[in-house]
Amino acid sequence: MAQFKLCVANPKTGKCYQKEVKDNEATPFIGLNIGEKISGDAFGMGGYEFLVTGGSDYCGFPMRHGILGIRKKIYSYGGVGFPKLKKGEKTRKTVCGHKIHDKITQINLKILKEGSKKIEEIMPAGGKKGEVKEEPKEEKKKEAKKEENKEEAKAEEKPKEAPKEKPAEKKEDIKKEEKKEAPKAEEKKEEKK
Repeated sequence: MAQFKLCVANPKTGKCYQKEVKDNEATPFIGLNIGEKISGDAFGMGGYEFLVTGGSDYCGFPMRHGILGIRKKIYSYGGVGFPKLKKGEKTRKTVCGHKIHDKITQINLKILKEGSKKIEEIMPAGGKKGEVKEEPKEEKKKEAKKEENKEEAKAEEKPKEAPKEKPAEKKEDIKKEEKKEAPKAEEKKEEKK
């Protein structure tokens, strides 16, 4: 009783679609290797052709091309299952073999040939039923920019207040004080000479 979660990538749009297959639909996958082709007729996707690009087992260890057996610990400079390493650095990690077996839970596929129906009609994108999954981060950024633009527009719409002028009486008082201070400043200059 095999059961697999298929992650189908569409290279034209860059979107990923998910589908679960059980029992009779799952049996054609057992024994396939990474890099082999499979027809979609076997699991309800008539006319489609897929390429097996990878997968992972029930513990989350990734499948790696060129590894025989179920699981192995390998030393590597990088690649599938390894984080970005510094130049010359090697690490030891556990990976799965390249052959699909009962303990594999996820299989990654890539569309090579499309059928008569569009993939959106057959499978929902990103696991949501009947909806194409969109990137919420981009939407949030767009909304934040719109709000900022609205706030800026409101700030620009408010008329700027003109500086308040001093009453006429105060202006006259200032002029009188300036006249009084002017002779005092001249007297000080004469004293210094």
